[in-house]
Amino acid sequence: MHLPKIFVSLGIALQVTVLVYGQNTPASTYQPPVFTDTARMQKLSAAFPVVEKIYKDYAKAHQFPGFTFGIIAEGKLVHSGSFGYTNIENKTPVSTKSVFRIASMTKSLTALAILQLRDAGKLRLDDPAQQYVPSLKEVKYLTKDSPPITIRHLLTHSAGFPEDNPWGDRQLDETDKMLQQMVAQGVSFSNAPGVAYEYSNLGFALLGSIITQVSGKPYQQYIKDNILTPLNMQDTYWEYANVPAKQLAHGYRPAKAGWQEETLLHDGSFGAMGGMISSLEDFSRYMALHLSAWPPRDEEEPAVIRRSSLREMQQPQRISYFNPEYTYPDGQTCAVVGAYGYGLGWVQDCEDRVRVGHSGGLPGFGSNWLILPEYGIGLVCFANLTYAPTSTVNIQVMDTLFALADLLPRVLPVSAILQQRKAQLMKVLPGWQQARESGLFAENFFLDNPLDSLKKLTKEKYAAAGKIVRVQALQAENQLRGFFILEGERKNLRISFTLSPEHTPLIQAFDITLP
Repeated sequence: MHLPKIFVSLGIALQVTVLVYGQNTPASTYQPPVFTDTARMQKLSAAFPVVEKIYKDYAKAHQFPGFTFGIIAEGKLVHSGSFGYTNIENKTPVSTKSVFRIASMTKSLTALAILQLRDAGKLRLDDPAQQYVPSLKEVKYLTKDSPPITIRHLLTHSAGFPEDNPWGDRQLDETDKMLQQMVAQGVSFSNAPGVAYEYSNLGFALLGSIITQVSGKPYQQYIKDNILTPLNMQDTYWEYANVPAKQLAHGYRPAKAGWQEETLLHDGSFGAMGGMISSLEDFSRYMALHLSAWPPRDEEEPAVIRRSSLREMQQPQRISYFNPEYTYPDGQTCAVVGAYGYGLGWVQDCEDRVRVGHSGGLPGFGSNWLILPEYGIGLVCFANLTYAPTSTVNIQVMDTLFALADLLPRVLPVSAILQQRKAQLMKVLPGWQQARESGLFAENFFLDNPLDSLKKLTKEKYAAAGKIVRVQALQAENQLRGFFILEGERKNLRISFTLSPEHTPLIQAFDITLP
């Protein structure tokens, strides 16, 4: 058994330390966070009529020819609605089985396929992309000190390619030969690789080529075999000519005489950046997969991909923007920071709420999906209008659900070791009696916090609070950090503490404040 040096130098009796250590609970005991609101789904359901009106009014105000939306919770599509037409000429009504081109929402499936291949040991994210796309060997970078483009650069829009939305949207049906020839002839760079975020459809088209090269089958077939089929996404296609006519959503743009139909492009080499055609019901299954990654837990892994890889996709990899004056639809100003993960956008706001997802826009179409990982909720909508502004309405609905359904995140149960340390700490406070001898504190603690200073500070805080009338329950911030409130006759005290990373975690930091 290892004894902290401070115990040895002070000659503390071994018997005391053994007694305390012998009562310890293993720090490895883990309980995943859970939803504690038992009426959560009832509150959510009660808000659906309001949500449906928001979507309907928004679609009408923005003159969407056709529109469909869905709410995902509890691992499934729990509410949906559709308005308008997929085919204006034939007056074909939109349904949740109608098939829309979802544009750049495709990118996360491309990224997921890359991580599948990574997990299988067939590639590494930091491999030079030219290892799999030989035409990249001919590329002349912006500077002589530029590093080779890696797969990770492509996944995070940091390969140095210029933003290419208008151009990229017209490349869907280009051949693989054209893509390789274009790269071999030379690519123009806006940045050196690895230094900045800049959205690149070309980068994701190259990821499609990598998937084809590594898997030994066309990108589209790989996605179908390894993602769509396992998720039972039977109404998802690459080639619009294969979609049943009654299901296919036609794309439109406004014209003087009403609507002008956009020409659909066939499947091609740029499909990996935005070519997927899917129904709302199908895509909700894919969203449920992403939601299933949370929280980390001891359960059987999904068949498609490990939960840890899904969570990895959803983490911020490259900062894309910061808006200190962001305004929610209800008028609240709340700073947000945005980043890009792997084929997914990530946003965190001033209230620490995180949302993950992606928009899609092509001539004839606009779409958006987002999930709130800690809240277990997902929103998705499709429209068949050129670059339909669908992100805004999903944010408005998200805002509404927070207000009407009183959405709360999962709560992390207090770990056994954290609870134990609280009980032991309360026996030491407020006078810090036998604190050194208790075996409760880590080696650094009294070096960083002289005992005389701790006694003085604690005495002052307790005096300000008055008689302590109640000790509130411990609230966990993670497995090894938490806080609790002491209710005083005059004021409350907040006690917070952090445990050390040792096999037997001890208190390494302590604070007492007037909240």
